[in-house]
Amino acid sequence: MWEERAYRARRDITALAAEGLGVSDLHAAAIRLIEAKVGTDLTCWATIDPETLVISTMTGARIAPDYELWLAESEYSVTEPHTFAALAIRKQPLARLTDLPDRDRIRSIRFNEVWRPLGVNQELRVLFVAGGACWGAAGMVRTGPDFTDRETDFLTVVAPAIASATRLAVRSEAHGLMLGHPAVVVIGPRGELRAATSAAQDWQERLEQIAPGRFMVMMQVMAVGARAAVSGGFRARLRDARGQWAMLEASPLIGGDEDQIAVTIEPASGDQLMSLLLVAYGLTAREREICSEVIAGHSTADIASRLYISSNTVQDHLKSVFSKVGVRSRGELVARLRPDGSGHAERASQPGT
Repeated sequence: MWEERAYRARRDITALAAEGLGVSDLHAAAIRLIEAKVGTDLTCWATIDPETLVISTMTGARIAPDYELWLAESEYSVTEPHTFAALAIRKQPLARLTDLPDRDRIRSIRFNEVWRPLGVNQELRVLFVAGGACWGAAGMVRTGPDFTDRETDFLTVVAPAIASATRLAVRSEAHGLMLGHPAVVVIGPRGELRAATSAAQDWQERLEQIAPGRFMVMMQVMAVGARAAVSGGFRARLRDARGQWAMLEASPLIGGDEDQIAVTIEPASGDQLMSLLLVAYGLTAREREICSEVIAGHSTADIASRLYISSNTVQDHLKSVFSKVGVRSRGELVARLRPDGSGHAERASQPGT
């Protein structure tokens, strides 16, 4: 019975991810789903920076400021047991307070300065891990009986879905700040369209102008690529009927052969089109390296030092680059190779421009 509830919760969370929600709204909605199955007195979810393992946002119940300060101190104390960062480093996705030896509970700031004064005696911590990275975590506490094995099994099944949804929400928010909100499409296990945001309809129309069915073909390609990728992620660029370039990124929402795939679509930035342009101009691998150094603003001497070649060799490569790209100076080269993502990349890659 709990297995059916767990898989239903995963489907519901996947549906939330497809709505293009921000992290806080996603977590607030997911908390309501989880609390219906796992009873708590207090629940707080954190979004975690996967590179630093530092908490970036918090969603859920709030307690008195003094207690919140103690919680913050405990989370970054090197002696505190079961911190989110420590669990992530140990690759331990779930931990109960009762799993700790007595000596660890005795020295726990979180237990002695927060939970015990509040009358709480049980705690469960769960990590949200996707693609080998920790994207978030949940702290759940209650008074009374300990969290049962069925409850922990339920959370173990559901947590990867929450992680994938959180990763998608983080990505959508980050790209939204830079480029406007991207489209989100969810592809089912047989390549069928399961869900899509309204922004996806515009991209579908653009691709259908090239050839009927082109949109779904690309979505299926992205889904196949994500399932085949070792990292679980797959990226591609494509051009629409208006000459604009888009960046597509696909990743599993839950994981496993039968899971759904989320695809985000957004206008490609100039930096994202850079490597495409360099190849389009027929530059060699070394010429592409030197172009990247020039665009970064490095001098000939700096480039020579960084690439372990002579300054004369750098100049020779630049002459070849200028000839292939059709420019006469570094300034013109940088201007040519910094498209704005609105079709200039395509035009710049044509001979004679």
